[in-house]
Amino acid sequence: MEEIEIAKQVTIGLLERMGAKTEVEGFLKEGNICLDIKGDREGFLIGKHGRTLESLQTLINRMVSKRLKSTFRVVLDIDNYRKRRGDSLVQMALRLGDKARMTGHSQTLGPFNAYDRRIIHLTLKEDPSLNTESIGEGELKRIRIIPTKKEGYKTENRFRLK
Repeated sequence: MEEIEIAKQVTIGLLERMGAKTEVEGFLKEGNICLDIKGDREGFLIGKHGRTLESLQTLINRMVSKRLKSTFRVVLDIDNYRKRRGDSLVQMALRLGDKARMTGHSQTLGPFNAYDRRIIHLTLKEDPSLNTESIGEGELKRIRIIPTKKEGYKTENRFRLK
């Protein structure tokens, strides 16, 4: 498909200018152009918490949209980083959801980009004893996990002053 080839060319050209030698595979998934990147500087291209990867994806999306004159979303992944990151976020959300439920106190975490926040919100969505909300402004926001039920956490060790 022509759109995939254009996205691959744009991506390879940009990464070569950054000094990275890479191989790029492309395919369509759910209406998005997905590009899997393998190369010699994967850590550099992913960046801390995937921020460089997010920036590259934004830049490549704009470059590809300009060349295609149509809207295709390009999703970049480097060495299955998105899957590993998603699994890590799910585990963290479940762990902190348990902590919020057991203590009865809200847990605040982040900041996260929109993609990461969505994973956390969806992970805890089906739990009736928890609510989640994004707080803050801008691209990076924090997430608050809020217990909805007060029962279930321990109160027998609390002291009352008279």
